[in-house]
Amino acid sequence: MIQGTTSNAGKSVIATGLCRLFHSKGFRVAPFKPQNMALNSAVTIDGGEIGRAQAVQALACRIEPHTDMNPILLKPNSDQGAQVIINGHSIGNMDAVEYHAFKKDAMQYALASYHRLAAQYDLIIVEGAGSPAEINLRENDIANMGFASAVDCAVLLVADIDRGGVFAHLVGTMDCLAEDERKRVGGFLINRFRGDKTLLDSGIDWLTEKTGIQTLGVLPYLKGLHIEAEDAVDHRCRDGSGHDENSHDENKRATRLKVIVPRLPRISNHTDFDVLRLHPQVELRFIDEGQEIPPSDLIVLPGSKNTIHDLNWLAENQWTEHIKRHLRYGGKLIGICGGYQMIGQAIHDPNGMEGKVGCWQGLQLMDFETRLKPVKKLTRVSGTLFDGQAVVEGYEIHLGSTTGPDLDRPAINLGDRFDGVISKDNQILCTYLHGVFDCHEACEALLKWAGLESGLESGPKNGPKNDGGFDYKTFRHREIDRVAKMLETEIDYRQLIASVGIKN
Repeated sequence: MIQGTTSNAGKSVIATGLCRLFHSKGFRVAPFKPQNMALNSAVTIDGGEIGRAQAVQALACRIEPHTDMNPILLKPNSDQGAQVIINGHSIGNMDAVEYHAFKKDAMQYALASYHRLAAQYDLIIVEGAGSPAEINLRENDIANMGFASAVDCAVLLVADIDRGGVFAHLVGTMDCLAEDERKRVGGFLINRFRGDKTLLDSGIDWLTEKTGIQTLGVLPYLKGLHIEAEDAVDHRCRDGSGHDENSHDENKRATRLKVIVPRLPRISNHTDFDVLRLHPQVELRFIDEGQEIPPSDLIVLPGSKNTIHDLNWLAENQWTEHIKRHLRYGGKLIGICGGYQMIGQAIHDPNGMEGKVGCWQGLQLMDFETRLKPVKKLTRVSGTLFDGQAVVEGYEIHLGSTTGPDLDRPAINLGDRFDGVISKDNQILCTYLHGVFDCHEACEALLKWAGLESGLESGPKNGPKNDGGFDYKTFRHREIDRVAKMLETEIDYRQLIASVGIKN
């Protein structure tokens, strides 16, 4: 089990790298996270919903994601409450106090899923959540040491030296653990180090003497690494310049298409935009609350865990007027999932799925309405875009059903049905499909529709190419391999398996 001294210590990335490393060593390996709190999710092969991180880790294991890999998923829909998803399907909303009382039941679901996986695979890489030192959450813990104790697995503890105070993080975390929990820690990993590692030698010697635990590796900071984010919007997408350390300056100077995305308070599945962030002909910016909304070629309204709340947020933050002005001047607009629903005439919530029962006026840019329903649609799909040629693949995760006259001009042909809509003036495109940019053909067709002229290769410098340009799917595997290779180089493999009791 990979646990961290803090959130964002690197647990997800290290777990992903270990999944690929052990797979390469011949293990049948699977990822697992008993409890995940995230708004980035994925649809599984068995028609359920799990956290995005476990789907990426399944990719690292070269297996299909399954609901058993993340049996408890919490999707925050307010500051104090979340939708609770068990084995891939929602059982309703709970506030923090209600969920705390539910944790005994949640543990049983987690254990059942874990044991089903353990019966099929040689090795399970378990990812913790937050930190095991959160004393207020120790009772009935299912996310960290409580789960490790229940299944009797060893723990690697990860600390992020880039934040500073790495020795205090590790020693302080160990001091907060019970004696039997401290004995589970098989080794430390110091993550995101920059510089000469010999400068850490004296500190590591002190750490070993202080805790009795070996530091198995000092892991370097991997510049420009792209592993899909578990939850938070990648800070590299929020730089006002639109540039990041993964942005190959010589190509970015030729940027032609400016794309902006409102960073909604309940934004979900923002990994939809990873391909655009990597594209050398696109300048992608997430616009935060209080930031000036800049001019752009394309505005994309993203998915939302609480569409009505975020629709109101758009109005309160001057997006409604900006979008209408943007369209008057010939700009393009794409709505994805919740963003699709916002573009219509109204959103009806007769069952109070997102709060109060009622009906809310949409942006009224197209003639359709959405009715929220209790049963969530969860499906993986493929088809072709409006041009009838570009292949598109994606997944649907939504509560609503959308109807109206404008749906007579669909955006995507899924074979047995149609999805989305394109406006009469060809300025607005809506779809329920997450991942709509991931296939190269679909991405290029959508960017061309938005006004991008052909010219540069459509991918990062030195990125993998297919005969049509940047191959994002291959790129994802290459980045996972990069982490696995780093782990194999920086950690003594024999010491690693010995420390956590793995039989080779």
